[in-house]
Amino acid sequence: MARTLLYVLAGYALLISGYIWFLPQTFYDNTPGVAMMGPFSIHFMKDVSLAYLAGGLILAWAARTGDQRLGYAGAMWFAFHGLFHIWIWIHRGLPFDIIAASDFVGVVTPAALAVWAASRLPSPTRTA
Repeated sequence: MARTLLYVLAGYALLISGYIWFLPQTFYDNTPGVAMMGPFSIHFMKDVSLAYLAGGLILAWAARTGDQRLGYAGAMWFAFHGLFHIWIWIHRGLPFDIIAASDFVGVVTPAALAVWAASRLPSPTRTA
């Protein structure tokens, strides 16, 4: 189950990465809350795309190998990104709006699922 979920999350990350890389202005214009973070920056959009790419590839590798350490490494971007979006939501006054819904579905939930799935993989054995 955990490995399947990691594959699904990896696929999601790779789709988001491609969307941002190839259609950055469309992503900026159509994703709730993105435009309120500042003016469009192609450099920033490409950076975010590459973060999703790296996280997605590592999650896929973790799913393939069943390595918990890789699972946590792949989940790291998603977890920090999710926590940042929770922080933004708090500083916006905790509104229940389309931005909060989009963040919860597209950022926070995948982050929580990635960490959970990584935690379900076998723990590496310790060697002295």
